[in-house]
Amino acid sequence: MSQPSAYQSLVASFTRLYRYEHLSAMVSWDQATMMPPKGNDARAAAQAELDVLMHATLTDPALAEQLQRAEQEDLSLQERASLREMRREWQRANLLPATLVEAQALAGARCEHAWRSQRTANDWAGFLQNFREVVALSRQEARLLAEAQGCSPYDALMNKYEPGMQSADIDRIFGEVKQWLPGLIAQVMAKQAKEPLHLPQGSFPVEQQRQLGLAVMQLLGFDFDGGRLDVSVHPFCGGVAEDVRITTRYREDDFMQSLMGIIHETGHARYEQGLPRDMLHLPVGRARSMGIHESQSLSFEMQLGRSPAFLSLIAPLVGQYLGEQPALSAANLTGLYSRVHPGFIRVDADELCYPAHVILRYEIEKALMEGEIEAEDIPALWDEKMQAYLGVDTRGNYRQGCLQDIHWTDGSFGYFPSYTLGAMYAAQYFTVMRRDTPDLDQRIAAGDLAVVFDWLQQHIWSQASLHGTNELVQHATGESLNPAYFHAHLQARYLA
Repeated sequence: MSQPSAYQSLVASFTRLYRYEHLSAMVSWDQATMMPPKGNDARAAAQAELDVLMHATLTDPALAEQLQRAEQEDLSLQERASLREMRREWQRANLLPATLVEAQALAGARCEHAWRSQRTANDWAGFLQNFREVVALSRQEARLLAEAQGCSPYDALMNKYEPGMQSADIDRIFGEVKQWLPGLIAQVMAKQAKEPLHLPQGSFPVEQQRQLGLAVMQLLGFDFDGGRLDVSVHPFCGGVAEDVRITTRYREDDFMQSLMGIIHETGHARYEQGLPRDMLHLPVGRARSMGIHESQSLSFEMQLGRSPAFLSLIAPLVGQYLGEQPALSAANLTGLYSRVHPGFIRVDADELCYPAHVILRYEIEKALMEGEIEAEDIPALWDEKMQAYLGVDTRGNYRQGCLQDIHWTDGSFGYFPSYTLGAMYAAQYFTVMRRDTPDLDQRIAAGDLAVVFDWLQQHIWSQASLHGTNELVQHATGESLNPAYFHAHLQARYLA
């Protein structure tokens, strides 16, 4: 019996790692949706143990020699891409000691679990007690990675979510947005002040909202044999590609946010469900970056979900599950979902104000990881930037201010830019779709969503991580990321 090649040995190790990651993903989903409060300490210890096991798999000394030998083997283009992604994961893991990995898992679990009640109680002081440790450990991680990679601490963390992207790129892109966004928001609000709308009336029972959400998920092609919908404090898409778990949250006085949240998370889920099944067990078979992942959720939510064509398609479903009333007509739903109004909450923000929320968080977390500010400085900076960017007063309102997001509780610093990058990629995709399919909106209104899904499957989902982010976008649209398409999309939707 012949010995396996170095590449085959690597495939075996990374397949084992993927199975551990499967368990980790399900444990995390359960922790956010089903686990009773008293289970958190034991769950955190179990998760930390699993994180250490996955870290040990990636830092096995045999992998270094196998990676080196595999470079000399006769590999296909797909295998070469796979080897590249294996090496990227291996390099990152080998820069971090197991003790740090375990400490981060435990600290993140403590902070996130306590945050659920601290957020509700507006308890910034209580949150800070756990958060300081998360910040310290994240800075330690950032320092180790930055020293080895020759970059800034924040760039080292962002590289986990956006490979190849640097904060200098984000500063330039966001700097341009900050130049035109305030004026556009003011211009649109002045225009919309002359356009009265009917506000939805009544209480909307959670079960009816859930049934509406499930119907829209089915319309969007979600595979219910490979996933499910649940409730959590903070909406998310979790699980694994073969078993995708999405969540939302409901308010009986407002169905709009839960519905659009479901559409958003379904975009994430369709990406996972559309990844090539023969590569899922390897890093090359995963989503390319979180910016690309967010481009799928925002293709569904912003480009498709808030379009007049799609809202006219689902208006009968809304009326069927929530009852007929003038506010739920197709035209009025379009007005409601395009209404611009600066507010406190990022996940509830309209399409135009959303980038300001992201830019604010990016600027704060970057300064925090670079050591320019401390955790105690966050509320004052938050208040200052919310007032400057959106004219919203958050002083003393931690629950709807700096405690609203889950990301920082477990040290996910470097993620926030992915949201607006995703919105920009999505605008670029749909510009190309409309160029290639001039009657796109008419087809959407008629219920023919396959034209959108087929384009995404061909150009994004099926490609997984075979290409770098820039190369993927160039292949799909003919050019690298071009934020001008995002600006043009907003002008067309809100001022036309």
